[in-house]
Amino acid sequence: MDLNTITDVRDARLREPWRPGDAWLGGGTYLFSEPQPHLRRLIDLSRTGWEPLTRHADGSLEIAATCTIAQLSRFGRHTLDAPAAPLFEQCCRAFLASFKIWNMATLGGNLCNGLPAGPMISLTAALDGSCLLQAQDGSLREVKVVDFITGAGRKDLAEGELLRSVTLPGRALECRTAFRQASLYGLGRSGALVIGTLDPVDGSLAVTISAATVRPFRFWFPLPPDAEQLRRAIEGTVGDEDWFDDIHGLPEWRRHMGLRLAEEVRRELTHSFEERAR
Repeated sequence: MDLNTITDVRDARLREPWRPGDAWLGGGTYLFSEPQPHLRRLIDLSRTGWEPLTRHADGSLEIAATCTIAQLSRFGRHTLDAPAAPLFEQCCRAFLASFKIWNMATLGGNLCNGLPAGPMISLTAALDGSCLLQAQDGSLREVKVVDFITGAGRKDLAEGELLRSVTLPGRALECRTAFRQASLYGLGRSGALVIGTLDPVDGSLAVTISAATVRPFRFWFPLPPDAEQLRRAIEGTVGDEDWFDDIHGLPEWRRHMGLRLAEEVRRELTHSFEERAR
């Protein structure tokens, strides 16, 4: 879609002062999908030269905000040698988007849109990711992905602030994972997406619910819980107002699926934990 209110496109490397009507331009798949009458200028990130994916000495993985879904998918399938690698492709496939979108859409755009069904939110929240945010004065701050997304379409991002990257801890990449997704349609937007991670070192279990809720909820247990403990933790934390409501699913259905899929990933990972313990 043409954005007929845009009067200028500027290179982000120039670091020009932020003005009302500015917007960061990453892949542009959302920006150009619908009218943006409030925008006047786009700040283009495409020539920043940020390395898409960097594995650090401590085992952590830093993913640039400009990393595309296609790059992340290839990395998970061909480069990342870790038990959590299959989760990357599973979350990329949750986009249900064409190859054109995959080659343009970015991790940063998916997070900053803050949509409940954003699969990059699901991936990075489940793997205990942290966002690196850069203000206009160059100062940096970090915030966990589960805290960065504050509601449907809402995020902890100040005016002119930029999501620079998301870092996944090395320990999270060594976890065994379980993935469940539900939609009202065969090729529809996620109505519920639940990811479980089992730490092979201490046996701790984390269950992350997204898409069904207005923001991601991550539940961590020092040892795998039983079904009742998991259910109590979810029902005691996720309020009635936290279950998302739109044409892709009513809150009652999303709650049902969130609880059901959470129990499925708990059983899958608990079974594998008990098998190794024997």
